Amino acid sequence: MGEIIFDAAVTLNGYLADENHSLQWLFDVPGAHEPDPDLLPKNVGVHVEGANTYMWLIENEQLIENPQKWQEYYQGITTYVFTSRDLPIPDGADIRLVNGPVNEFLPEIREAAGEKNIWVLGGGELLGQFLDIDALDSLALTIAPAALPAGAALLPRRIGSDRLELVEARQAGPFARLVYRVLSNR
Repeated sequence: MGEIIFDAAVTLNGYLADENHSLQWLFDVPGAHEPDPDLLPKNVGVHVEGANTYMWLIENEQLIENPQKWQEYYQGITTYVFTSRDLPIPDGADIRLVNGPVNEFLPEIREAAGEKNIWVLGGGELLGQFLDIDALDSLALTIAPAALPAGAALLPRRIGSDRLELVEARQAGPFARLVYRVLSNR
């Protein structure tokens, strides 16, 4: 069984997206369009994301109008989107819209991933649910040299230092990269 990894870019003050659920702040950082390939999780079989992250990607990349782009970016990767809404799906994409808590769908997500890793892309509430059920192996943050006055918080939960062990800290272009191993809550 692969690992479950949360890996995302955040602002200096801990936001994943702005108050309109946009990630444009990230792409305004010089170098963000060509990230260090070593930053991306390896051997990923499943993406897990919330509706706002998914819709930003769909709209920003115009994936409904250009469904071949989905295949270029995510070929062979199943995507689970946690949502209570009926969302558009690009033709040919393996996207599963699910409604409910993470623990109800985790066995299915693990089965879809097989021996590959599960990459949780966002958002903060979704990340919190994985932590709540002790189902996250690592937390990787790429901290951007930017701040927002409001938006989607990285983690709207209290997580003590007894749950996180720093395993990497380094510079990645204009970003700071921090990787933590998540320790069991039990």
